[in-house]
Amino acid sequence: MSQAISAERILISNDDGIHATGLRYLEEIARELSDDVWVVAPDSEQSGAGHSLTLTEPLRLRQIDEKRFAVRGTPTDSVMLAVNHIMKDQRPTLLLSGINRGANLAEDVTYSGTVAAAMEGTLAGIPSIALSQAIKPFPEPTNWSAARSFGRKMIEKVLAEGWPAETLININFPSIDADAVLGVKIAEQGQRDLGHLKVEQRMDMRGVPYYWFRLSREPGRPGRETDLGLVRSGWIAISPLHLNLTHRPTCEAMGPFIEETF
Repeated sequence: MSQAISAERILISNDDGIHATGLRYLEEIARELSDDVWVVAPDSEQSGAGHSLTLTEPLRLRQIDEKRFAVRGTPTDSVMLAVNHIMKDQRPTLLLSGINRGANLAEDVTYSGTVAAAMEGTLAGIPSIALSQAIKPFPEPTNWSAARSFGRKMIEKVLAEGWPAETLININFPSIDADAVLGVKIAEQGQRDLGHLKVEQRMDMRGVPYYWFRLSREPGRPGRETDLGLVRSGWIAISPLHLNLTHRPTCEAMGPFIEETF
């Protein structure tokens, strides 16, 4: 049984940038949980940055307020600077990442800077939660209702239960009004149908080609109890994600054959 986790000293980061609407909403929630809230986030949008770390350029840090900092770098850079420099004398007891504008479901977690910030916090030994608000296709406006209404409750629930080391919590809210949310379920990470990424080639004014990645809005066929299926059906999905990527069944199956043939 895991122990309850303290929200005494909270670090907030994201991948949408220091001025993002979702960051502001998460900060409001965090201040309902603690009087000691710090914000260290990228100075510009870093969506899709994944768990990238800046090694070939210097990092720039700009202090905006007493406990608010902008980093010219990735979400991982931001968390590293926060934990190992800004807050090194008194580390956070909890890291919250988000609230991302757009769900982070299925394979999105491998690209997501929001989830990566929570990964980095977890690697540093800090209990970490990633929060994301699903959206509808443009030009539908972002409906933050579910995340704003249930964000604090979901955080408090998982903090009270606790979770093991090397594990982070990924929470996704459906893109519907709060009063239409069906409830909350623990969900496995889903997987979308393959082949929905399109590469679009265009030409600049000098006749040199450049490219855009375009992600299809096709829904795929997610299982109902995966994060994909639940959020699409109107549920809040909470997915515990483990940092150790070892596939133990393959280790057990492959090990004897590989080792005996050496």
